[in-house]
Amino acid sequence: MYRGQAMAILFDLDGVFYRGDEVIPGAATVAEWARDSAVPHLFVTNTTSRPRNSLVDKLAGFGIATDTDHILTPPVAAVQWCRRHLGARAVVVYVAETTRAEFAALRLADDDVGAVIVGDLGREWTFDRLNDAFRHLMHSPPPALIALGMTRYWQTAHGMQLDVGPFVAALAYASGVEPVVLGKPAPAFFQAALDLLGSSAQETLMVGDDIRGDVEGALKVGMRALLVRTGKFRDTDLQLGIEPTGVIDSVRDLPDWCARTPG
Repeated sequence: MYRGQAMAILFDLDGVFYRGDEVIPGAATVAEWARDSAVPHLFVTNTTSRPRNSLVDKLAGFGIATDTDHILTPPVAAVQWCRRHLGARAVVVYVAETTRAEFAALRLADDDVGAVIVGDLGREWTFDRLNDAFRHLMHSPPPALIALGMTRYWQTAHGMQLDVGPFVAALAYASGVEPVVLGKPAPAFFQAALDLLGSSAQETLMVGDDIRGDVEGALKVGMRALLVRTGKFRDTDLQLGIEPTGVIDSVRDLPDWCARTPG
């Protein structure tokens, strides 16, 4: 699979290519390696607090050239899901203001909605906002609860911070509505990435710092998964009974790992 043979790669972003506003050393070189080697690849992220064009700009600031077609985010997957399952019904979204543009193809409303879409609002979460989402879900019949990921927390420059998962879990528990998860580690999200790449799970490698969201999620759909010791990685991750295909210190070690690892 690796030594001179075709493969496809899914790269997580935060914690792998950068942490907050700091680039991971060697990340730009690896992105260039993937591009110059004509390796089919996507950047897959559970980030819902900024649109893809903003991520493109952020990566460019780190010397990493890409475009929106090479970035898959939960909002993109959610729009596809709503088009397929809701038709013209309206939705209500709880996402950062900068991300609302990703939902321009959908009709947004505050009443009679077909889905409640929940992303990472960070410090913008308030009791009133959470309770408003809960009230929508208590309508009969209830709308779909779409989770833009179920990540529990993430590593910021200032320490660990709650991600979208705990808020979705609270809404699901209170309302009894099971969420439709459209972010890592949901199989549907990984399948959306594979569809975009045109590759099979068996020939695709996931590279990430999240033992559950990146590694376990990828392994469950039949992919290989490489864990990096940057970002949110903790030594205790290796004691959870989840066995990655490999572990490397940083994404900068990926080309060497691929060169020495048999398929």
